[in-house]
Amino acid sequence: QVQLVESGGGLVQAGGSLRLSCGVSGRTFINYAMVWFRQAAGKEREFVAAITRTGSGTNSAGSVKDRFTISRDNAENTVYLQMNSLKPEDTAVYYCAASAIMGLPTATRQYNYWGQGTAVTVSS
Repeated sequence: QVQLVESGGGLVQAGGSLRLSCGVSGRTFINYAMVWFRQAAGKEREFVAAITRTGSGTNSAGSVKDRFTISRDNAENTVYLQMNSLKPEDTAVYYCAASAIMGLPTATRQYNYWGQGTAVTVSS
């Protein structure tokens, strides 16, 4: 079993920055592609950014490209999401997830393990 714990969410003004962290335990971290999804109130969960097992490849949604950066530290079993130039529309609960699928899966059904989420609120 894989356990994921997110942290780093909070309240920030528009234009500000936050860094989310997701610590992973229970299995070999490098065996999993990692992703960040988010879910705003009343909306479906949406893909934000993904990173391959080794960190050599990343993918991100168009709405966050050039503002958000996903990275991972395989020595620390942690994946990060650096969020800059935050906008009120970035307000959501952010979830990290792990997938044993190779490459950069972007669909929720491709992810086996999920964290509990961390809330991000961006005020205007």
